[in-house]
Amino acid sequence: MSYVLEFFLGYTLPRISNFHNGCTKFHDLQQIRLRLSYGKCSAVRKCKKIRFLRQALNLELIDHADLLSFPNEAEACDGRGTDILPYVQTVRNFPEEELIGKVVMVRLDLTIVLREQKKQQSPAARVISTIKYLHKAGAKLVLLSSWSLRADSRLLKLEYVAELLSSELELKVIPVDLGSGFEQSLREDRHKSSILLLENLSQFKQEQANCSEFARRLSSGVDIFVNETFFQSHKILASNVGITGFCYASIAGFHFDEQMSQLKKIIEMNKRPYFAIVGGNLAGKAVALLFLASRCDGLVFIGNAAFQIMHAFGLPVPMELVEQESLEAARVLVEAAKARGVQIILPKDFWCINDYYPSRMKIFPANRIIDGWKPVDVGPNTLGEMISVLSRCKKILWIGAVKFSSSHQESAGASKLAAMLYNLSQMNCDLIVVGKQACETFIGRSRHVTADMIENASIVWEFLKGRKLHGLLALDRAYPFKLNWDALYANTTLPLVVDVGSGNGLFLTRMAKMRKDWNFLGLERNEKLVRRCLDHVSQSGMTNGYFIATNATSTFRSIVSSYPGDLVLVSIQCPNPDFNRTEHRWRMVQRSLVEAIADLVAPDGKVFLQSDVKEVAVRMKKEFMNYGKGKLTVMHDSEDITSQQDGWLNENPFGIRSDWEQHVIERGAPMYRLLLLKSSSSG
Repeated sequence: MSYVLEFFLGYTLPRISNFHNGCTKFHDLQQIRLRLSYGKCSAVRKCKKIRFLRQALNLELIDHADLLSFPNEAEACDGRGTDILPYVQTVRNFPEEELIGKVVMVRLDLTIVLREQKKQQSPAARVISTIKYLHKAGAKLVLLSSWSLRADSRLLKLEYVAELLSSELELKVIPVDLGSGFEQSLREDRHKSSILLLENLSQFKQEQANCSEFARRLSSGVDIFVNETFFQSHKILASNVGITGFCYASIAGFHFDEQMSQLKKIIEMNKRPYFAIVGGNLAGKAVALLFLASRCDGLVFIGNAAFQIMHAFGLPVPMELVEQESLEAARVLVEAAKARGVQIILPKDFWCINDYYPSRMKIFPANRIIDGWKPVDVGPNTLGEMISVLSRCKKILWIGAVKFSSSHQESAGASKLAAMLYNLSQMNCDLIVVGKQACETFIGRSRHVTADMIENASIVWEFLKGRKLHGLLALDRAYPFKLNWDALYANTTLPLVVDVGSGNGLFLTRMAKMRKDWNFLGLERNEKLVRRCLDHVSQSGMTNGYFIATNATSTFRSIVSSYPGDLVLVSIQCPNPDFNRTEHRWRMVQRSLVEAIADLVAPDGKVFLQSDVKEVAVRMKKEFMNYGKGKLTVMHDSEDITSQQDGWLNENPFGIRSDWEQHVIERGAPMYRLLLLKSSSSG
């Protein structure tokens, strides 16, 4: 593949050796990956050669350059998560009082809950903990899941599954058919303590198709969606993506949150040396392994993947063990590892069985396997070297099965490896085990769980390939940092004004210049606009204004609730309507944002809404009236406010116009303005 890359990019591949404290700058191979990725450089995206090369090589490459950066580049991003693994709202951080009387739908993996072993901090225990926590908080629960019928034919009956869940949860679970029966049961049982269980989702084709109408049916009457099926986050389903468009809050449960934390640990470079033990096949994992090579100090190959890497090194390997489709990927991976100085550990010997006498076993050196013998396990010299190398590690990732295609049972080498890793985990070595077989082997050899374990390897491989985890991205975002308000403002006792969707910041900066007795905060999704606004704040010496790049719909509460002073004014001006996509129209003003504003605005505080599109203004007013918890009232007929007959304000009550408002006024078009007041009796 390298000569193809050289042709398109104009330079030779492995000419790389610029090391700084164990990490490199963007050397040639990393630049190739960045240029092939869907990165941030517009010049690259426009390059027809690169697009052709991406298609010709059929590579699924990293979606965002952030994940490809080394530690110094990552720190330059201010520690923010990427779009692939964002910070999301969780049950742990969601206001408990907001759960009282709400209908909460929990998407769970039934197979996890019904397992026999439910040790403390196990996946099953965490899922059960989520359900019991929500139930105790006063929510009306609806459980949603899909399950296989192959293991137990009794699972065909929804009533039987409900009985099992009732026993596990020690709560009454009632089976309900999806459709009118569900809506009726929800109305009748809304104020009862029983839990509803919907039909097996695997029966519905609309689930896999992410059918919008099916998602609407699932969410009928539901207020809050809680996702506990992290292992399906790489799939786009009606029950993990589509449903979030119909619930006012979509959050992660305890188990989902824990699995997400474990996934983050894989890419963290907090402990060195960091080695990855890679088992299973190599096919389809080239990009993921390239990424691991950019993070790890060493790669240990076992299982079928080892033969592909050995072949790439030019070592003799029986051709029946070589995956032809993986040859080029293995060679590129070896080049990348050499370029960065990543140590590669390969088997030195194997236990082999005879093709004609399967009961006969013999040890062969890795480079001298005789015809008629097949590897079934790693040999003693291989295990000895692995133990020697890994014993010096401070962090280890074990991903993939430690077995060979010719072996139909767990290998003795896997058991010995698990025992060795367990001992290391007792000695200040962080251990992450990925894959069902690897997890089962480790649990079988450990007296108690001392590692982070992710049983579903598919989602980890998808993540390492840079593919988006759609089920995760569908959840509400949370602001990941605790703000140091004293570093942002000269006086944090001053009242706070927040402009949601602050755009280019002209309204806020003009207000800040006029009202030195208030602090001003702009919340805007467009990072480029926020950077410009912060540059202006810095250059002008402003001490009462600041801007944050965030999706305020999800993060307003987590950001503003920690401000020391009072929130006296919130403005939402001219949100952009999307007339082409009805389901996403005016998504900024959602129930979660309205409730957060209603809760956090101080008594006698105000909310200013305006738009040049009447439909938008009407809908904003409706949302605040419906979800403002009765705390907000429309201000009209007061001495200082002039209103039109239908209640809209004739003039901007602050005397300072936003740039879009000025544009609308100059062309003679109307603005639809509204001012809401929080009553002094509201807490």
